[in-house]
Amino acid sequence: MSDFLSSMASSSLLRAEGVRATVGEEGLRSRAFSARPAQPLLLDVGSFDLIAEAKLASPSEGRIAASGEEVVSLARKMAEAGAAAVSVLTEPDAFEGSMEHLEAVATSIDVPVMRKDFLVDPIQILETRAYGGSGVLLIARLLGRSKLIEMTDLALDLGMFALVEVFGEPDLELAAAVFDRSILVGVNARDLSSLEVVPTRHAELISSLPAHLPSVAESGIRTAEDAAAVSGLGYDLALVGTSLVASGRPSELAGEMIGAGR
Repeated sequence: MSDFLSSMASSSLLRAEGVRATVGEEGLRSRAFSARPAQPLLLDVGSFDLIAEAKLASPSEGRIAASGEEVVSLARKMAEAGAAAVSVLTEPDAFEGSMEHLEAVATSIDVPVMRKDFLVDPIQILETRAYGGSGVLLIARLLGRSKLIEMTDLALDLGMFALVEVFGEPDLELAAAVFDRSILVGVNARDLSSLEVVPTRHAELISSLPAHLPSVAESGIRTAEDAAAVSGLGYDLALVGTSLVASGRPSELAGEMIGAGR
């Protein structure tokens, strides 16, 4: 595990323990299971879709949006452009995200909202649902087999979708433990040591992905041509954030990516 991923995992665990101490697991469980139903992720079978990401900052690019209010505005524009879901960062340090951003976006748009964070504890799944989230990102390398199964099953029990993220073949071996569930499998092309994109990773791993599950290309997709390229490789969706937020034209670029992928 890279130093970056280890650091994110450690801070995430502290946040989870803080939630458990202040809110309590039973209270969150009650809120999560009594919340309005999660928004279903509706995908066009055999077509190409986009999970658009609204965020303030990233460790590779720094600050890219002005405020939490802009995150909500960006999410609305991406949803209106046809994104199948919107991803919202909740990690507070490297990405300047928050649960309040997630909640604000979830109450502002009519497509499912996915929490993107370095989740390490099942209580964070309950927290996500309690704040209106309809999906979660689960990093196979971060969780290991048993925790990945536990957190995937909890998300599905809550009616949410789970995007299980891998970086290489060893991660796929871990993720295989949940390939019999209705999940999405994402390949992140970013190297977690250098934070640079590995341009060949999407092509290298596509043949190893389970054919019966929707596949998501993550990182390194900046243009409509890039979206067309990963679609051509066989990916069903792309998760795109920084390029949309920094473009100054998120609606137009999102629409162009969706169109090019189809």
